[in-house]
Amino acid sequence: MIVALLLASLVILGGLFLAVLLGTARARGQLALRGEAVGLGAATNFFDTLGIGSFAPTIAYLRLRRLVPDRFIPATLNVGHCLPTVVQALIFVNLVRVDPLLLAACIAAAVAGAVVGTSVVLRLPTRSVQAVIGVALLVAAAVYALTNLGLLPGGGDALSLGTGRATIAITAHLVLGALMTFGIGLYAPSLILLSLLGLSPIAAFPIMMGACAFLMPVAGLKFLRSEHIDLRVVLGIVAGGIPAVLLAALVVKSLPLDALRWGVVAIVTYSAVMLLRTAVRTPRQPHAAVASKSSRSPDP
Repeated sequence: MIVALLLASLVILGGLFLAVLLGTARARGQLALRGEAVGLGAATNFFDTLGIGSFAPTIAYLRLRRLVPDRFIPATLNVGHCLPTVVQALIFVNLVRVDPLLLAACIAAAVAGAVVGTSVVLRLPTRSVQAVIGVALLVAAAVYALTNLGLLPGGGDALSLGTGRATIAITAHLVLGALMTFGIGLYAPSLILLSLLGLSPIAAFPIMMGACAFLMPVAGLKFLRSEHIDLRVVLGIVAGGIPAVLLAALVVKSLPLDALRWGVVAIVTYSAVMLLRTAVRTPRQPHAAVASKSSRSPDP
């Protein structure tokens, strides 16, 4: 019953989010697709479904190609990858068994964290956003490297957790939900944490995907009201991402990903260093001035 309710709620939430996204894009005269963003959405969401993660590679590409200002990155990630993530969650929550109470509680905690996190992100100056994302990318690069080296926990075979461990998992997802709005991906830390607590890695997939699928529309609605977003890039990511998720989950299902992860490590590390360098060199400015500048032109 809980799983059926979550799936129904997710369909409704995803439909409402799509309607608001298209309506906002139409009202702002941005109801169009950036072709480059379509390819970006397809590639990142394809490998996201297979366990690579989409946020870090997307940030690296956005920075490399300067598709959006740095100030726009959190909104681009949370709005652009929202609907592909909803599709992922619908597939994995339906197919993979896990304790439904743990699933629902972690999702609720992540959504609560995202509500708080979004409000903070929208008030931060550009250099702070750059610094946070830069550090997040370095952490992501380290996680990719540790995964390839076999140094991360393999996890147990449990489909549920005891009260104490479940409390830890729920509390952690509250924090992860808040960090998600800064552009810090939830998948890797959620998978690592749940594995350390003894949950089966496969059972962790519906939790981490469900958490993201519910929190991203909630956070995305706030980001859509902000000026710090280019909806042409967002719509491109959505258009490329949804078919890629279906292809990866229902057709391809698995690939040898070690070599790809090492490539991601190199690209993400470079992007992190460049972001942190820019953050250090950016002079302190009042938030209003920074926001105005960011909405007019890309960061150097």
